[in-house]
Amino acid sequence: MNARDPKLPLQPDEATALAAHAERSWDEQIVPALTDYIAIPAKSPMFDADWAANGHIDRVVRDAAAWVEGRKVRGLKLDLIRLEGRTPLIFFDVPATRADSRETVVFYGHLDKQPEFSGWRHDLGPWTPKYENGKLYGRGGADDGYAVYAAITAIEALDAKGIARPRCVGIIESCEESGSSDLPAYLELLRERLGQVGLVVCLDSGAGSYEQLWLTTSLRGMVSGVLKVEVLSEGIHSGDASGLVPSSFRVLRHLLDRLEDSATGELLPQSFHCDIPAQRIEQAQATAAILKDEVYRRFPWACGADGGAVLPTTTDPVQVLLNRTWRPTLSVTGVDGFPPLGNAGNVLRPYTAFKLSLRLPPLIDGHAASVRLKTLLEDNAPYNAKVSFHPDGRAGALGANGWNAPSLAPWLERELNAASNTHFGVPLGYIGQGGTIPLMSMLQAGFPKAQMMVCGVLGPKSNAHGPNEFLHVPYGKKLTAAVAQVVAACP
Repeated sequence: MNARDPKLPLQPDEATALAAHAERSWDEQIVPALTDYIAIPAKSPMFDADWAANGHIDRVVRDAAAWVEGRKVRGLKLDLIRLEGRTPLIFFDVPATRADSRETVVFYGHLDKQPEFSGWRHDLGPWTPKYENGKLYGRGGADDGYAVYAAITAIEALDAKGIARPRCVGIIESCEESGSSDLPAYLELLRERLGQVGLVVCLDSGAGSYEQLWLTTSLRGMVSGVLKVEVLSEGIHSGDASGLVPSSFRVLRHLLDRLEDSATGELLPQSFHCDIPAQRIEQAQATAAILKDEVYRRFPWACGADGGAVLPTTTDPVQVLLNRTWRPTLSVTGVDGFPPLGNAGNVLRPYTAFKLSLRLPPLIDGHAASVRLKTLLEDNAPYNAKVSFHPDGRAGALGANGWNAPSLAPWLERELNAASNTHFGVPLGYIGQGGTIPLMSMLQAGFPKAQMMVCGVLGPKSNAHGPNEFLHVPYGKKLTAAVAQVVAACP
């Protein structure tokens, strides 16, 4: 194996070889594998209570494990681990090819998926993969079924060119979309096998555009759960009871007023806010200068009242970026207790239930926020109505922590910029993400000295969790080559 100095820049022929290997592997191996993967409705346990009996999660995990083992990476060992009552996890281990390497690179991804959602284009569907104009449509390909395939391809590319690298391991879970509640048990089981972690490469994040490499600098935390208000034991004639029996919807709306200013969307309790670090504000300003109004124009806005598009909460690109990454926000993602419109008679409904999704700033503790939210909503119920808030979470994991990236080591900042310039032709971009990856706070707590490369393929209009989700394959190819280049430079 070539004993090149990892501190030296990659030679042009080496960079070209990495890109060519990634291009070929995506076309010949990854896209076909992901096409099969998308067709399987491997919904996360939160959305499929019978996941174990249905077998879809087991299927995608077995398929991915078989693909990895079929690549014949020299020295690779793979374990498909199944703890009792938990979703399965893939752990692969590839020995170092650089003799002086003492640290481990950890790759992370997941294989479970969000549910179908509605509104897919007539010729698309969540479980109907379609490859069109460089985009692979379907649920889960970009979020982030591709991760394990890209990770192995990056390792393959280095080995094929004879570029020495550190030891690489992979943690590919299947419970991320349910809050990664099974992951802590697996991390504890694997702790000694992970070794001295020097770099974490998380491939479950997003990109501000498809024109450069983007590094995720922060992730929001989250509390989700069901808020239910009950006022009757059964529905009754609205003409007979309205004005006397309080509307369960009005009571629920009143409770949400404790949490949110409905005129502005601002979260009222200051305990759900945190100070935004100066460095993150500066990075948001730099990113806003790159993306400009595309930071909000990229969304599929409906036609507004005057015939123009619906307006965002702000058109200031800096505030757009900070609102979706460092400020708490409430969304209602589901309802219960309402009949379909065609079946809605003149009946006062006995209850109203909302599924709440509260995104938290990166520095707010998720579990503590969950406790505060439950107290806020349940205490002193109007009219003595029966109010309950049940946070989501399996195995008692209530509330997910966000994450604020540690300072970049000089070598990593140098190599990320070099990789972006080499494979995209422009420098690295920095962007916070509004989503949640529970693993990152777990790994940072367990390995505080490790560097973090959090990135992904979820760029403009890729629409993870929603209709018409797609994976931008040309970006995936370049990202894979860039990851390989950075891994080669890890001390």
